[in-house]
Amino acid sequence: MAKIYITRKIPEAGIIKLKNGGHEVTVNPDDRVLTKSELISALEGKGYDAVLCLLTDHIDDEVFNAAGTQCKIFANYAVGYDNIDVPAAEKRNILITNTPGVLTETVAEHTFTLMLAISHRIAEADKFTREGKYIGWAPELLLGNDLSHKTVGIIGLGRIGSRVAYHAAKGFDCKVIYHDTTRNDTFEKEIGAEWKNTLEELLKEADYVSIHVPLLPATKRLINKERLAIMKKSAYLINTSRGPVIDETALVEALKNKVIKGAALDVFEDEPKLKPGLADLPNVILTPHIASGTEETRSKMAEMAADNIIAALAGETPPQLVKSAPRV
Repeated sequence: MAKIYITRKIPEAGIIKLKNGGHEVTVNPDDRVLTKSELISALEGKGYDAVLCLLTDHIDDEVFNAAGTQCKIFANYAVGYDNIDVPAAEKRNILITNTPGVLTETVAEHTFTLMLAISHRIAEADKFTREGKYIGWAPELLLGNDLSHKTVGIIGLGRIGSRVAYHAAKGFDCKVIYHDTTRNDTFEKEIGAEWKNTLEELLKEADYVSIHVPLLPATKRLINKERLAIMKKSAYLINTSRGPVIDETALVEALKNKVIKGAALDVFEDEPKLKPGLADLPNVILTPHIASGTEETRSKMAEMAADNIIAALAGETPPQLVKSAPRV
């Protein structure tokens, strides 16, 4: 029987799977993010063989040291793993895993929810109606924009970006353009998508820009003041990847000054904090990092993380072993 620590309550499906495997499971009793010092205290000297961590946990040298030499795996309950110092784990022969694939459809759905909601002014309309301002139909009341037949620009053609592109082309008859470090000829033929050699080319042309890149040094503040200025004044920016990919201060100014028409964000640069002024803007929709937040997907993520741990403790290679830069 191995000892497993879970840094925060997750759906029961994953916990049950670990317990049914004959393992002793300890879950952080407080449903909140542990501070680094709290996490170290929770692990130090406890002899855990595995840790199931969340994207909100910062896992570095000090945390690995606290976990001890008997710890075989840190299973991240997320597709991205920018919260983990992977090289430090490799030096200690600690396995790192994630939960890719299972949330692709869900995040793609949320991305389209944001696209439609911002362009059709759903949040503004809901607020307007609840405040009793609706006194009758009017020809120019809260006019929005169509998504169908527009140009959708995808930044990062990983699993989720590909699925968003598919829905845009097949479901809304959109022209799809994309920018990625690697060109995908097969995808271009299937979707009729067009590759853009530079990000600037994509930003100039797209009516909707949807971000699907991992957080890496090269992608931090990928969307900055200069690149926002390149976009169409009628364009919308959607981000369901990682908050620091956008310079949020620059975005606030761009939205205030109508440099772009609107934005919809599920992630934030200093999450959970918002840059000053962001929440006051009518031309932005904000959701609290819930793009993968459906009952079905979060349970599958828990089971996937559990499967990774079970495999590692059995001396097998975990199905979702992290070895290289993440693809979201």
